[in-house]
Amino acid sequence: MVNTPLDLHKSSFSDNSTRKKVYFLSDAHLGIPDYHSSLKREKLLVKWLDTIKPYAVEIYLLGDIFDFWFEYKKVVPKGYTRLFGKLSELTDSGIKVYYFTGNHDMWTYQYFEKELNLKVFKNPVEKYIGDKYFMIGHGDGLGPDDKSYKIMKKIFQNKISRLIFSFFHPRIGISLAVFFSRQSRNNNVGEDFKGEEKERLILYCKYKLTKKHYDFFVFGHRHLPLTIPVGKNSLYVNTGDWIKAFSYAVFDGEKLKLEYFKPRKKAAHVVSP
Repeated sequence: MVNTPLDLHKSSFSDNSTRKKVYFLSDAHLGIPDYHSSLKREKLLVKWLDTIKPYAVEIYLLGDIFDFWFEYKKVVPKGYTRLFGKLSELTDSGIKVYYFTGNHDMWTYQYFEKELNLKVFKNPVEKYIGDKYFMIGHGDGLGPDDKSYKIMKKIFQNKISRLIFSFFHPRIGISLAVFFSRQSRNNNVGEDFKGEEKERLILYCKYKLTKKHYDFFVFGHRHLPLTIPVGKNSLYVNTGDWIKAFSYAVFDGEKLKLEYFKPRKKAAHVVSP
């Protein structure tokens, strides 16, 4: 059973008449496949943040923004200075930025909060945005089956496991973690749509709807831009990725839709509500 902390704070669209949209993005996997390719995507991501800055009430980064992240007490992975500078600029200007950890960047502690003023969540969150009720998260480990991954995730999130890993010198620890991160990406995230009857996140959404109503479910993890009705007046949106699709979701107070910052070939399966 996934722990979903309830945050009923209602996001407002009336604080600033020119800022009236909420944005969702995930799975940039910065750091792969090499320095130059990652830097190119990072610059594009910063450009996107500049583009949405005049309109954004809130920004939700839904995990795996980095292909690997681990914070030692006095050491963090090097790089990403352009992105960090831009996120600090946004939060300093009053825009709320929320960071949801994914399966590749779950080892965050206080760096994002203290240095960037991000609000960090380890699990999915339920909240009102305007008058619509959302469930928001990365999406890994949700839905039926996949027991081996769920066990592994609990082990990785365990305080003892994190403490043991912290004893490795950063040069060894980060190199080792990057290797396993790439193995995880290659083995666990397929980019083929499996059909509504086999997609775990779709099944999870439909199960949650048997308990209460949600207007929107917004997840990442699958690397597929998707908008799929999962119930009466309920929509599941997957934000896709920033490796191939360069997709994101935007909510204007009434409608939630997918957009493409630098349109590439769209995913094969995109269903409109």
